[in-house]
Amino acid sequence: MKHILILNGPNLNLLGKREPGIYGNDSMEQAFAILQKHFPEVQLEYYQSNVEGELINKLHEVGFTYDGIAFNAGAYTHTSVALHDAIKAISTPVVEVHISNVYQRETYRHTSLITGACVGVIGGFGMDSYRLAVEAILAL
Repeated sequence: MKHILILNGPNLNLLGKREPGIYGNDSMEQAFAILQKHFPEVQLEYYQSNVEGELINKLHEVGFTYDGIAFNAGAYTHTSVALHDAIKAISTPVVEVHISNVYQRETYRHTSLITGACVGVIGGFGMDSYRLAVEAILAL
């Protein structure tokens, strides 16, 4: 059985409440339950933190044993060399995930510091971006 981590960064604990025009009305708990039903053959795990160091620790913890990581680093996408380095340091493939299309938003969101360390990027499909990331990991 494949083991995939859904990893979310800062402020994504507020999905369903935060800016529904951008992020939708579904909570991550609702989206994760849908993912589990969609992929019964996959052992999915979910982790979220608003703390950069905790995200790095989680990458290190699972980054040599899991089959993939779907990672929405939130605002850290645009600021964190440390997350880039943590992704580069592990052997588990990481797919960068965005709920919104970052290129339709503020220009500072157009630059990702983690893209170069990831195997691919999926964004702009709302909460369905996570399903697409899991499918991409399974196809590797």
